[in-house]
Amino acid sequence: MMNGRQITRRRFLERAAALAAAPLAARSAALGQSPGTTAAPAKKILLIGHKPDHPHGTHMYMRWCELLAKCLKQTPDVEAVVSDGWPKDPAALKDLAAIFTYGSPGADRLLKGDVGKAFEDLLKQGVGFAALHWGTGVLAKGDELANRWLAALGGYWRHNVGLTITTSKVEQAAKDHPICRGWSDYDLKDEFYLNPTISPQAATLFKVKVKGRKDPEPKDLTVAWAFERPDSNGGRSYGNTLGHFHVLLGVEAFRRAIVNGILWVARCEVPKDGAPCSLTEEDLKLPPAAPRPKR
Repeated sequence: MMNGRQITRRRFLERAAALAAAPLAARSAALGQSPGTTAAPAKKILLIGHKPDHPHGTHMYMRWCELLAKCLKQTPDVEAVVSDGWPKDPAALKDLAAIFTYGSPGADRLLKGDVGKAFEDLLKQGVGFAALHWGTGVLAKGDELANRWLAALGGYWRHNVGLTITTSKVEQAAKDHPICRGWSDYDLKDEFYLNPTISPQAATLFKVKVKGRKDPEPKDLTVAWAFERPDSNGGRSYGNTLGHFHVLLGVEAFRRAIVNGILWVARCEVPKDGAPCSLTEEDLKLPPAAPRPKR
């Protein structure tokens, strides 16, 4: 006579055998899947930063990439990979859904030499692209690099056209856009990039009112845009010029707009209440400054 454990094991083996012999449709139904379907692969997002080049507490490139990766992983079926500079291993570029960069400046780091060719080839294949703050920038003189960057991102900021540090309300200009889900207008003290160049095909997402040195009164300034690239295989881009101070990542509305944007360019569904982007107080602590090299 079989005991309870033997009976349970026998029933398990009988069920497994029955499933193996059953038609595909029956097996799929038993597993909770539709016939002929397989689980979709995770959306792979590459976040590119580099070592600090600004005073400690500003432009925390690698730390922000790490924290944004933690936020992105809170969305199901998203894989977030952080890289210090352009990846040296070609495998890191395989099956990408999107690239995000926070560095100085984006165009000069991603459009030159072999890196530039690989980057533009990925964009032509429809890989999404998002850039933050100085990551939206162009340092090189002349129009060649700037025009290529405009085609890649839909906008850019030139380093010599001015900036200002002040407090302003970040206002949504496209409330129905997925990137604007789950957050409302809020006050923000930041370094605002003046006079950005925005493609006519790009949609302004949010703006602030600031006063430049020669402005008699504050005026509207676009600080983020969405761009569906016409010369790519359905590729999307998102530029956001905000993000100078490390403390800003502690503002949930600020953080959510970045995470929403990265997910949008990766063609992930942005939830109606915005993407999850939880970070702890420990996460948000300012890391210690790296020791300066001895001279």
